[in-house]
Amino acid sequence: MKQSLCRLSAIILGLALGACTRSDPPTPSAHTVPSAVAATSPVEIRTMLVEAASSSPALTLSARITYAEDGFSRISSPLQGPVLDVRVKLGQGVKAGDVLMVMDAADIARAYAAYVEEISELGLAERNYELTKDLYDAQAMSLKDLEHAENDLNRERAEFKQAKGRLLSLRVPMAELSKPLAQQQITSRFELRSPLTGTVVERNVTPGQFVGPASDAPLFTVANLGRLQVVADVYEHDLSGIQIGAVATMTVEAYPGIEFPAAIAVIGDVVDPATRTIKIRASVSNEDRRLKPEMFARFTVAGHTVAPKIVIPRQAVVERSGKHWIVMQHDKGRFEERAVHIDNEAGNQVTIREGLTAGERIVLTPMSINRIAANNTSADGV
Repeated sequence: MKQSLCRLSAIILGLALGACTRSDPPTPSAHTVPSAVAATSPVEIRTMLVEAASSSPALTLSARITYAEDGFSRISSPLQGPVLDVRVKLGQGVKAGDVLMVMDAADIARAYAAYVEEISELGLAERNYELTKDLYDAQAMSLKDLEHAENDLNRERAEFKQAKGRLLSLRVPMAELSKPLAQQQITSRFELRSPLTGTVVERNVTPGQFVGPASDAPLFTVANLGRLQVVADVYEHDLSGIQIGAVATMTVEAYPGIEFPAAIAVIGDVVDPATRTIKIRASVSNEDRRLKPEMFARFTVAGHTVAPKIVIPRQAVVERSGKHWIVMQHDKGRFEERAVHIDNEAGNQVTIREGLTAGERIVLTPMSINRIAANNTSADGV
């Protein structure tokens, strides 16, 4: 029993000595880096304070080349009938008044027959009125007979005017109708003429084809290709820096490095509710025919002064899942990823339309989502 007590005392003494010699665990320091951060290699985080730029040296817009609004015409036939002859080919130059095609229009023959008949009826009514008036003056006719003859004359005058107007609507020349009836040469042969000088850029008719005003596609399109139009969409906040008469530059992919001057001619009066943009139209010379309608173009307004806008370096923007993102730095070293909408890019600069305001601080160093979470954890002192 005594020996057992001695062994127990020796064990307790050994444990006490071991506790006295063991080192204490380190006290957590305020600067201890969490394991998530420690596992990440240290990279300097560069940031910048966002400021609003009061002007931009140039505004570049996506644009499209079209025919000038008063420089082209889609031509259809106002009459029905078979085509007898087509006088022009695709790509051929024409002058205003040149014959494009000839057709047989039965409507003209019928309208002219009605017109000749009305000439005869009007002459008869005029003679009858004059005779009735003479008899009335001689007290051989009553006032009622005179009024009846006058009514007949007025009706025939109205019907003659209507018949003549019908021929004019069928493109019968007024000069031909002004001739004496025996000298008039009006047939069912109808000549469709070009209303302007230009080039035949579209032809959808062949001899023998039956045409009429109800045709879906125009028979011809004649356009002046020597001067075209550039159409671009501009956002509302950029509109104040654009003025009618200002000369901009235009480039197309077909001729890299070549700039075409374009004078702004029209600023739209309506905002597109879907895109919140306004259409602007500019006139561009095309005497050498290098530019083609429906080409895509870049339209640049140099020295364009606008309301303050947010311009940041391109490196601060990350594109992911079809959206543009930036990383914000808040107080106490916290970070946040935020989606933004951009207007355009010019070199290494990006113009922000929505999602960022002046006075905020953004990160220029690319950061992953995991790294943002790690830095936020570090800032919280976890």
